Amino acid sequence: MKEIELSDPYITPYRGIYAICDSKNEYAEIIEHSNCYGGAAWSKFHYSHSPLIQNTRSIGNMVRYTVKTGTSALELKPSTAAAGIESVIVEGDEVHITYAGLGGGGVGATKCRAFAEGVLRCNYTESGGGRAAKGTIVVPRRERVLIGIDDTDTKEEGATWTLTHNMANALDCNESIYLSHSLVQLFPVSARTQNCVSTVLEFGCVDENAKQELLESVKAALLKYSVSDETGMVVLSDYDAKKINEYSTKCRSGELTKEYALQYAKDNGIDIWLDGNGIIGALASLAWFAQPDDSVKLKAQIE
Repeated sequence: MKEIELSDPYITPYRGIYAICDSKNEYAEIIEHSNCYGGAAWSKFHYSHSPLIQNTRSIGNMVRYTVKTGTSALELKPSTAAAGIESVIVEGDEVHITYAGLGGGGVGATKCRAFAEGVLRCNYTESGGGRAAKGTIVVPRRERVLIGIDDTDTKEEGATWTLTHNMANALDCNESIYLSHSLVQLFPVSARTQNCVSTVLEFGCVDENAKQELLESVKAALLKYSVSDETGMVVLSDYDAKKINEYSTKCRSGELTKEYALQYAKDNGIDIWLDGNGIIGALASLAWFAQPDDSVKLKAQIE
């Protein structure tokens, strides 16, 4: 028998909690990175009943809540709606998130989230047993930064998806959180290396300085490690990527020219960091951030 010692048997801290906001602070995406997906799945079900929640989905061990900012009264009910998000308030460069819950849901609403990485400060009530509990955490306000990359390999060596993930993982930090990685299946054109797949990386950056440092680092890593002379890197800093949907659909349905991609990027405010032929697929990938299960299907619909 192995005897275990637990410093606190009733706290399972989240790995991190992040808040991505739109330009007007009207909407936010609360992204919770869990150490226990079972508990996170329970929260996902119960939180989905909260009035502020617009949409809920999970990617790996991250649960994402699209919310309307503001405050709404919760009607907590055991077993069916036992926990929820009561308010999401943006104040300057900070986001205040208030959770509430009953019983074990109250433990999750307080200490488990309060002790997550990246939390600036918190306050909470006592929780556990049969009590109702409430907790507020304060996290940095972040903006979404999407990086589309394609054509880093040749027919002899390399793989774009592995290089991009390894770069992103190495650059992951509190100022620029690495949130997601999607492989995007493109129309199998004749000039492809093999499978005709591009990649989009998603980060949450706290400010412009963090974003610029991130992008410069990604570009430098591509120049260092790419084995192709045609690498493309494009960047979109926005809450969503709807402006790319039309282009992405065309790129996944047929062959496009580099000239068309360059003009589309210019017309839609997409920044070009590396202008090799890979920008054709890199630009198409932006529309598929945080949709890794669907982006690998050629006929999937963009959310």
